[in-house]
Amino acid sequence: MSLLGPVEVRALAEKLNIRPTKKLGQNFVIDGGTVRRIVRAAEVTGEDVAIEIGPGLGSLTLALLPEVAKVVAVEIDPVLAGQLPLTATDMAPEHAGRLTVVHADALRVGPADLGAAPTVLVANLPYNVSVPVVLHLLAVLPSLRRGLVMVQAEVADRLAARPGSKIYGVPSVKAAWYADVRRAGPVGRNVFWPAPNVDSGLVSLVRRDPPKTSATREEVFKVIDAAFAQRRKTLRAALATWAGTAAAAEESLVKAGVDPSTRGEQLGVEDFARIAEHRASEHRASEHRASEHRASEHRRA
Repeated sequence: MSLLGPVEVRALAEKLNIRPTKKLGQNFVIDGGTVRRIVRAAEVTGEDVAIEIGPGLGSLTLALLPEVAKVVAVEIDPVLAGQLPLTATDMAPEHAGRLTVVHADALRVGPADLGAAPTVLVANLPYNVSVPVVLHLLAVLPSLRRGLVMVQAEVADRLAARPGSKIYGVPSVKAAWYADVRRAGPVGRNVFWPAPNVDSGLVSLVRRDPPKTSATREEVFKVIDAAFAQRRKTLRAALATWAGTAAAAEESLVKAGVDPSTRGEQLGVEDFARIAEHRASEHRASEHRASEHRASEHRRA
């Protein structure tokens, strides 16, 4: 099957009068070896339903189509979304029926928009929204079991960072809530048109169960956001606003078995879950006591 090379990509762009924009993070892959490598590394099977975000002109789409049961391609650009089925029919007629194109913003897309339950995410993600897109899809698509995404190299490092690393932060912890995340290799600049000013990297995600906790994901994520909002502060100070006071933050940390003088970058996602759980239980207990007090006052009246 034919793939898009430099000549085909530029010809398509000229036909559609497309000038790649930084606003949409458009850098089109022009190297067939790279898209084949991504598909191999994603370890897709003939039973997979792949979701691809930002397919662009279809370089990766064409490499995916023969290897999976279905490709759901989510494209925000109406011109590119309209062209992709035509490109698939022209260059991969025997597999074009496996393609569904959804013209939508990936940050707003949900299961009802896709027409199928994706099992794997394979994408060259727009670099300006790569982390929000990954976290959004993992949150709203429980059918996703794994993924392989190409992102800016620095973002790949942050997503796969481990506790104690200088680059470990909010993306690292939130991604770890959903999946085991690791770096899956570098990608050079010359495989794109236009060539970006940054290097790229592949990130592998394998879904895992979130930490066992009575706290909700939203409650845990609030702790994570607060802990890294002021990285240089100890958790006792960083979580003071979140908990109400520094003393309340310290109490939650001690009950969770976390040293209040520790900083956020030292903790794993399980630690943040324990902190949120203890604070949430205290909050619920406080509300219960207040409710009982109001009921008692009502009975007296």
